[in-house]
Parts: sequence; structure tokens; C-alpha cells
Amino acid sequence: MQMADALGRTPQRSRASSNRTRILATARQKLRDNPDASLDSIAQAAGVARRTLYGHFSSRQALVAALTQEAGQALQQAFATARIPGADPLEATARMALAAWAVGDQYRLISLGRRDLRAEAIRAALAPAREESTATVRRGQDEGVFADHVPAPVLALTLEALMLALAAENAASTWADPAGEAAATALLVAAGVAPQVAALRVREVLDESEGHERRSDVRRFAASARSH
Repeated sequence: MQMADALGRTPQRSRASSNRTRILATARQKLRDNPDASLDSIAQAAGVARRTLYGHFSSRQALVAALTQEAGQALQQAFATARIPGADPLEATARMALAAWAVGDQYRLISLGRRDLRAEAIRAALAPAREESTATVRRGQDEGVFADHVPAPVLALTLEALMLALAAENAASTWADPAGEAAATALLVAAGVAPQVAALRVREVLDESEGHERRSDVRRFAASARSH
């Protein structure tokens, strides 16, 4: 009997997990396009009943909180992927800016979270990424490459706000910055780096990344050729 119950509950749990994933993915798209989208419209677009959505998220605030948590995790993972040992503060900051740009759809949801959630919820979701960016800014100030007219935590939050504003403009206007080169350069300039130096350092990181991708493509092609 216990085995039958377990077998019966497994598909139900799988279905519930699938519904939750679909609701979040749909909400991410709908709220990105229209921050005022209703829960009813999200449920309809996700192909689930209204009660199903409310079974997972009791309110709009709960749904936005889950999306903000996802955004924080995506940002943290992007930072971890971009991180390399021994990078100086300029390179490390450029890498973080470009990494944030690469997860732009989720990153922009932080702005929605700021509108709908309490500050404590935003801080909790972004704490790991903010700690890393603040530590990098502080290191840059200690080494004299970043401006030190405000404390590192304040400057780090200012740079975060700048990136969010640029990401919103990139999505909503005719201005386009596909790789995030202009945004990352603007971030370094706002941190106190000379524009020419900022542009050069961002371009160096992009060139290295593009070179790595080309080498990876060549290796995959060679492996495919050998298998045939």
C-alpha cells in the first residue's frame, strides 16, 4: 500500500514541479514585457488554472520573490563562471559586468523586485553577488584604480543601479549593446577609470572570451571529425 502511494505521488510531484517551472518561465517573460501583467494573464499564458498558480504562489509578491531569487542565483552563477584567479580589479569588474549582461533577462527582474518587494528580500537574493562586487570595488579603491570618494559598498550599489538602468534601456529602446561592451565600459568609467583605459580593458576581456569560444568550436569540430 505504501509502495502504491509512493508510485501514485511521484507523477503528481513531477507534474507539480513542471507546472511551477512553466509558471516561472511564463511570468519571467510576461513581467519583462509588462511589469503590470496580472496573475490571471500569467496563468492563462502558462496554460494552467488560476488555482494551480495560487497553489504555488499565494500572491503576486510571492511570485516576484521567486523570480528575484532566481535572478540572484543566475547572477551569482554568472559571476562564478566569469571569475578567474589573479584578475586585477579592473578585469574582475569588467568580467562581472559582462557576465551580468549575459543574463540580462533575469537581471532586469531585479528592478521589478525592487518595486514589489521589501528591501530585505532584495538584499537576501543579491547578497552573494553584492558581496563579491563590493569586495572587488574595495580592492580597486585600495589599489588606487577606482575612485574612493564614497565607501566601497555605496559605490558598488551605485554601479549596480547603473547596470540595471542600462539593461532596461537596452531592452526598451533602439539602443543595442549585444555583448555588453558599452555597458561594461560605462561601469568602469563610473567607478573612476579613464574612458580610454576602461574601453581597452573591456575589449581585452571580450577578445579573450571570443578567442576561447573559437578554440572550443575548433576542438568540437575536430572531435566530431574523428568520430566519423
